[in-house]
Parts: sequence; C-alpha cells; structure tokens
Amino acid sequence: MADKGPYSSSNAGGTESDSDARMWGMFAHLSALFGFIFPLGNLIGPFVIWQIKKNTMPFVDDQGREALNFQITVTIAAIVSSILIVVLIGFLLLAVVGLASLVFCIIAGVRANDGEHYRYPFTLRLIN
Repeated sequence: MADKGPYSSSNAGGTESDSDARMWGMFAHLSALFGFIFPLGNLIGPFVIWQIKKNTMPFVDDQGREALNFQITVTIAAIVSSILIVVLIGFLLLAVVGLASLVFCIIAGVRANDGEHYRYPFTLRLIN
C-alpha cells in the first residue's frame, strides 16, 4: 500500500484539521467544474481556494496549485481546439478536452478527499 502522506484517511491520529485539509483539497479540484457554467470559472475556482487556504494548510497549497496548473493546461488546450474548429477537427478535440477535464477533476477530487497528493497527467506545471 502506497504512503498517502500526513493527510491519509488511514491516519489513526487524524485530527479535525486533517479532515478540513482533505475537504478543501477536494474543493480545490471540484471548483474547476464551475468552468462548465461560467467563462473562466475553471481557473477562478481553484485560484480562489488556493489563495485563501495556501498559508494555513500545506495539503491545500499543494492540491490547489496542482488543480490550477491543470486548469491552465485545459484552457490552453481549449483555445487551441477552438482555433482548430476552422479545419473541423477542433469540434472533436474540444469535446475530448471537456470530457477529460470533467473526468480528471472528479478523480482528483476523490483522491484528494482520501488524502492523496494527486498529480494530473499531461499537465504543464507553470505555477510552482
């Protein structure tokens, strides 16, 4: 069994702050789903949670930064896909980007709630 870090759900001496950190880590990932409702909501949600909690919860600092990096990557891919609509392949790519964003956000939220330091695949790590 892999070590899940100090915020593991199997941490026998877990405190309320561990539970809070896992919950806020999950919110950092799932808040990106606002992008399906509001323009740039996928960037604003993780950014706000990361900025509010990064100094008090190291786990949320890590997961918020990861969520924001992934959403920056998704935004870049969506812009490129939108441009490629001119040659018709953009429609398919835009659908793939949207579906991948949805699936990976849900996976990341579940893993963060379990206390894992989740890393998205295919992500540009622009914010360190």
